[in-house]
Amino acid sequence: MTKITDTPDYDIRYSKKEDLPDLVEWISHKEMMRWYPVSNAKEIEDMTKNWIGFSRFGASLTAEYQKRPVGIATLFLMPYLKLVHHSLLYFIVDPEMRGQGIATSIVKNVTHLGKTYFRLEKIHLETYEGCPGLSILKKGGYEEIFRQARFVKEGGAYLDRIVVEKQVKQASDG
Repeated sequence: MTKITDTPDYDIRYSKKEDLPDLVEWISHKEMMRWYPVSNAKEIEDMTKNWIGFSRFGASLTAEYQKRPVGIATLFLMPYLKLVHHSLLYFIVDPEMRGQGIATSIVKNVTHLGKTYFRLEKIHLETYEGCPGLSILKKGGYEEIFRQARFVKEGGAYLDRIVVEKQVKQASDG
């Protein structure tokens, strides 16, 4: 079976503010919301505005299929000189388009962007136990650096917080 990422109808572009409604829709999906630290419409609004805001720095990529957004990956750049070599990563794929290789594609591309354009040394991602995106990250070279037990309470059950990291550039690389 051909994945959509292997077709000419698939492309990756820099994100823009107009991608915000898609981002809000995807995170608002009950199955998706559980992997992010938000739990209501106000929190989603605040998080997604911050998320898409990094598009003004060229730190966010949007995957499109047939000219329609299907995924977004963003580097949350650090504003402090001491931390400028690190970034936090968030990504999401339209719940209707999961399993098509989109997440793998945008994570790979945004990681490359972080290394080559922003000269990052490490990229981190924080999520919760059971997140399907963890397997994608691990295949892409991200390693679990710590786990915090019973960090978030989701639907009456506690989930561990998991932080993964990828060293994308050696400090001595320049």
